[in-house]
This record gives sequence, structure tokens and C-alpha cells, in this order.
Amino acid sequence: MRNISGFMNRQHLSALAGMIGPALFVGIFTIEGLLRANYHSQEMYVSALSLGTRGWIQISNFVIFGILYLLFTRGVAVEFNDGKASKAGPILFTISAICFLFSGPFVMDPMDTIQSQMSLHGMLHGIFGGIVFSLMPVICFVFLRRFRNDPKWRSLQWWTFGAGLIISIAVILLTIVTKLPEVRNSFKDWLGLIQRTAIIPYMIWLFIFALGLYKREKLSL
Repeated sequence: MRNISGFMNRQHLSALAGMIGPALFVGIFTIEGLLRANYHSQEMYVSALSLGTRGWIQISNFVIFGILYLLFTRGVAVEFNDGKASKAGPILFTISAICFLFSGPFVMDPMDTIQSQMSLHGMLHGIFGGIVFSLMPVICFVFLRRFRNDPKWRSLQWWTFGAGLIISIAVILLTIVTKLPEVRNSFKDWLGLIQRTAIIPYMIWLFIFALGLYKREKLSL
């Protein structure tokens, strides 16, 4: 009984981490964006909050979210221990969580920095960010295959499809804008909004996913 209780507690904590992490992450960068002088959320990336004397707040936000994301990933691995998404899902979650975590200490360069003048930490931040945004829609569609065929999780399939579709469009647009200078000039005042159109739906989806895990653990107690 003690082992079973410990297992339940770990799953319970994993689910809570999955709910707290996304809510805290979005809440902090939203509030910090509103309070930060000369920061414009519509135009500027979330990571730009890591710059300046108050940058430690967003740096810590990345690190804390990465740790909570990893804890949630462990719970997902236990819940989906066989069948579709049982291997790819936790692996992709882990890679994404690690990239979020390291996006904190490896701070981005200012947004107007040209590629030839980028610092090492700025380039690494760009690599971690690129992996995160590439994996967001992939992760959604990997779990969509499982949710469609698992009666216990079927209620999440439309949330997952919707999130995956919105994130895919946002990531494609963000990639086009950042890779083509002539397009970037047209969308430079909207870069922050486009990025958030990918980040926020993904965080909402993570929260809903974690809430589903939490409810399943409550029912099994």
C-alpha cells in the first residue's frame, strides 16, 4: 500500500507541475511585459524580457518552467507506458523541456542584432528556441494519434487538433518572417504577437493535458 501511495503521490505532483508550469510561465511573461518600460509585447519576443537589469525574472521563468515541464513529462511517461505516443511523446516532451530550461541562462541578443554580430549565448538561445517551436505542433499531433484511439483520453482530441493547427500556422508564419528580410520588414511590428500565437495555445494545451492527468489520478485514489 505504501508503494502504491507513493506512486499516486508522484503522479499527482507530476500533474500539478503540468498545470502550474504553463500558467506561471504565461502569467509571469505577460505581467512582466506590461510592467517593463519600453517593452512592447506586440512587437517583441518573450525572450527579450531576459535582457536588462530585470532580465533575471524571465531567465528564472524559463528555468522554473523547464523544471516543472520535466516533472510533468515523467508523469506522462508513466501514464502512457505502452501503445501510441508511449515512446515518442515523453522523448519529445523531454527535449522541449530541456530547451526551455536552457533558454533561460543562454540569453538572446537584442532583437535588432545582425547574424554576423550575434554572441555565442545568443546563437544557442536561437537554437534552443528553434527546437522548441518546431516541436510544439509535432508534439500535439503525436498525442492526437493516441487520444483518438484511447477512450480514456478521447475528450482531448479536439483540443489537441485545434492547438496543433493554430501552433502550426503561427510557427510557419514566424519562420517565414524571420528567414526572409523583406517579409520581416512588413511584419516587424507583429513579431511578438505571432510568437505568442504559438506559445499561448501550446501552454493552454499543456494545462488541459495536465488537468486530464490530475483528474485520472483523483479517480484512481
